[in-house]
Amino acid sequence: MTTTKLYTGIEQNVTFFYNQLQLSKHEKTTGRPLALSIIEIITLAILKQVSGIATKVALWKSTEPKCSYKTLSENFNHFAPLALLIVKAICAFNRQCADKIKLTDSTDIPVCLNKNANQNRVMKGLAVWGHSGKGLYFGLKLHMTTDSERKILSFSLTPANKDDRSQFQNLNSDLAGVFLADAGYVSEELRSSFYKENEKILFTAVRKNMKKLITDWQYHLYNLRMRIELNFRSLKQFFGLVTSIPRSPKSMIANYVYSLLAYCLAG
Repeated sequence: MTTTKLYTGIEQNVTFFYNQLQLSKHEKTTGRPLALSIIEIITLAILKQVSGIATKVALWKSTEPKCSYKTLSENFNHFAPLALLIVKAICAFNRQCADKIKLTDSTDIPVCLNKNANQNRVMKGLAVWGHSGKGLYFGLKLHMTTDSERKILSFSLTPANKDDRSQFQNLNSDLAGVFLADAGYVSEELRSSFYKENEKILFTAVRKNMKKLITDWQYHLYNLRMRIELNFRSLKQFFGLVTSIPRSPKSMIANYVYSLLAYCLAG
């Protein structure tokens, strides 16, 4: 697919949500008009994420928008909250038609190499040391709930040392169904407080030091947990979720928002 066709397709999707959510109320009514419309700005930001373009400079050079690089970069950051509104709207729609089986998990988001952590100033006060299955890292953590068809239903971003269980209720308080999670969510208090008869129940995998017999249907049910890993893999490999290039907290957070939006629209 050519860049022009890709841009056009993204722009159509952004325009739809822009109109549905009445985001025109955020347009400037006084002063100098924007060189690019909000739709164009968000479209270009998504184009960067889905095209594998590493930097905003490279995007600016390849697309030649009607504004300076500095203006484009500032507008990306300024309108990221509107992109977040679109992401939330898509998640709300997904919750209405979600499958009964829900998956909750988290993934690491390093903000720099471990050897550069002590010198990192971009995410100072936001990023911390955490531990994932791949080892120690410095950064944040993305918590997410999807259904079995991999549609994102809710998400949150926290420091890397945040306990997964602390986010479970926030992610799933307004959802119903059968919830699957890994051993990081093992907690009798969480399981019992979350349970609601004929409405929702949580099943978690067991830790290595735990002994527990399960039925065949439970075994196959637990195996569905791997589907959410495909969400995380796609976000990182194809939608630019993990980066160390931004030079301000706003730019870093904006990158995460546009990555999520790009993924939601692609799905």
